[in-house]
Amino acid sequence: MKQVTLTTPYITLIVLDYGAIIQKVLVKNNQGKYTNMVVGSNFPDDYLTDTAHLGACVGRFAGRISKARFELDRETYPLYGEHGMHLHGGKEGFGKKYWTIEEVNHGNRPYVRLSYFSKHLEEGYPGNLKVMVTYQLINNSLRILHQAKTDRTTVVNLTNHSYFKLDESDSLEHYDLQLNCPARVETHENLLPTGKVVSVKGSKYDFTNKRPMGDTTLDTPYVINPNTKRAAHIHSQKSGISMDVKTNQPAVVVYTPPHFTGICFETQNFPDAPNHKNFPSSVLRPGELYKNESEFKFTTHEAQLPLF
Repeated sequence: MKQVTLTTPYITLIVLDYGAIIQKVLVKNNQGKYTNMVVGSNFPDDYLTDTAHLGACVGRFAGRISKARFELDRETYPLYGEHGMHLHGGKEGFGKKYWTIEEVNHGNRPYVRLSYFSKHLEEGYPGNLKVMVTYQLINNSLRILHQAKTDRTTVVNLTNHSYFKLDESDSLEHYDLQLNCPARVETHENLLPTGKVVSVKGSKYDFTNKRPMGDTTLDTPYVINPNTKRAAHIHSQKSGISMDVKTNQPAVVVYTPPHFTGICFETQNFPDAPNHKNFPSSVLRPGELYKNESEFKFTTHEAQLPLF
């Protein structure tokens, strides 16, 4: 397993070729001490048996697909499924594959570019898909660019699955969260979308105004305000570190796992989009370029961050 380390005066990033995994994002807290912003392991081999998709590139389709199948151009494609659904690309998905390190640049805006070739009908998906992911550090920001091209019509929805943890405590209760998301994708108890988009106003899902997370737990597809790319803002009252999330995607799945402390901001399309005509299209055709551009900006003084 190969590691690539990138650094600026503000951030140190460590990436693995396995799963295109983000292993560490080191940022200085308000005491000047480097703190790892993502949940993970110091030992790369631990990721071989990880089941939580820690830091991985998730695909070919991030999130859930109902009935483990979808119809495209009047043809039905069965997918690997468990409990009546397909999750995060299938039995293995892109997060369990070795990627090729295409380029490493240690300049003023250092980056690493990795690629993966997904063969036609891998996990059931049509089309030979060439995927590229670029991790780049620009000052105090981590920018992630997912790109993909196909030789036949398919569906694509890629994201990074890092669990962020802005301090060393065992709780998120003291985190302040703001989501520029006036609505969410309504889901059933099994977290599959009902097909409806509903307002969050006045509900437990409403973080349109910044407030402490408290004991709130989430596994929720939020619909980002379409008038801006700014999706989320989170701040640790203990470390003094804040993170801003921007993306060109229509949704962000915010997930707090039950078994460890962390919070995911999965910038992506709506879950189960191939099976809901009223959701944004996830179809990629030959000659088109899929592009998911997301930015995670870290600061240690909240006052420096613009509000929504």
